[in-house]
Amino acid sequence: MTIRHVVTWKLASEDAVEREEQAAEVARRLNALDGVVPQLRSISAGANSVYPEANWDVTLIADFDSIEALEQYVIHPAHEEAAVYIRSVVASRVAVDFEV
Repeated sequence: MTIRHVVTWKLASEDAVEREEQAAEVARRLNALDGVVPQLRSISAGANSVYPEANWDVTLIADFDSIEALEQYVIHPAHEEAAVYIRSVVASRVAVDFEV
């Protein structure tokens, strides 16, 4: 079984340039977890590049071998460090976890 973890964030900044910079930084920090967090099977994060007035700002797609692996990822120190920054710039978060 593979668990796909999909998370999308809307950033808090009202300034378009600042929001774009923060979205790129969120994506950079998440993509940097590849090869660092052993539970990650794959990870891809990216900042929105089309229709910024309508779309959310950043999305993460990550795959894990199990729910337990996802739970271990969440508490991994490298993920927790990235999460501190993400929480500091985010207004809203939505997530879906499903089997693929």
